[in-house]
Amino acid sequence: MSVLISAVLPIALIALAGFSLGRIFDLDMPTLARLNIYAMVPALVLSSLAETTLQLESAIALLIAFVLNTTLLYLIALGLGYRLQLPTDERKSLIATTMFANVGNMGLPFVLFALGQAGLERAIVYLVGSSLMVASVFPVVLKGSGIRAGLWFTLKLPVFWAALLGIGVQAFGVNLPEAIARGISLLGNGVIPVALLTLGIQLSRTKLVFGRYELFGAFLRLVISPLLAYGIGRGLGLSGLDLQVLVVQAAMPVAVNSLIWVTELGGDTVRVARTIVLSTLLSFFTLPTILWLMTR
Repeated sequence: MSVLISAVLPIALIALAGFSLGRIFDLDMPTLARLNIYAMVPALVLSSLAETTLQLESAIALLIAFVLNTTLLYLIALGLGYRLQLPTDERKSLIATTMFANVGNMGLPFVLFALGQAGLERAIVYLVGSSLMVASVFPVVLKGSGIRAGLWFTLKLPVFWAALLGIGVQAFGVNLPEAIARGISLLGNGVIPVALLTLGIQLSRTKLVFGRYELFGAFLRLVISPLLAYGIGRGLGLSGLDLQVLVVQAAMPVAVNSLIWVTELGGDTVRVARTIVLSTLLSFFTLPTILWLMTR
């Protein structure tokens, strides 16, 4: 119980602070998102990969499991969209909310508070895979812009180059100058509080009106995804902390940034926003349950 409280309570308190600020002030959400995406997250990825003690085999297995899980979720959402004869925009939205998990804003702090620094290293590997897939695959899936456009977009993301640099530093045993390493680490440490404040602000701006569509989307994200991840992880021979992080990250609610992607690439933005809020609220109950089951 103490582990659950230490994992959930800090997240809830910081998100509540963001919710309160969002009610009081007219804060610029795009600016907060860009600070995280283009500055803080790359710094965290670089410093974490450069200093990680995670074995290469574990990192590769986590990435493979993530890709398999995401592919299955896409096929399930796509098949259900056609089976239920959803309009094009609703079908795109269901795909987005099913595939795009909040493994950064909520995943990193939850894993850190629940599973410690070693868990965070694995969660960051998962985040890198998610970020690159979202940047390269989402434009192809949602907009049909083609593989070339998706890859070109990926090459423009700082997190891609930060990941390459971090892997290179780790692989060749390079030690960054102390002042530079401290600066990068300090910047990266801002990811979690800013991300949770952003989450709270987003929640303060979304109407709490839910229907069967939002419940269905939240169910796919919070229940089906971790169940698939558990089966895939066991099938790949993952165990211990590797399996725990895989399942917990797969159980994260719909990512706040999915609304930005759907707005840009097409979809039902109202339903996406409502599914984000519902899945986030429900995750405060589902995540402790999944964590308890995985750490028994």
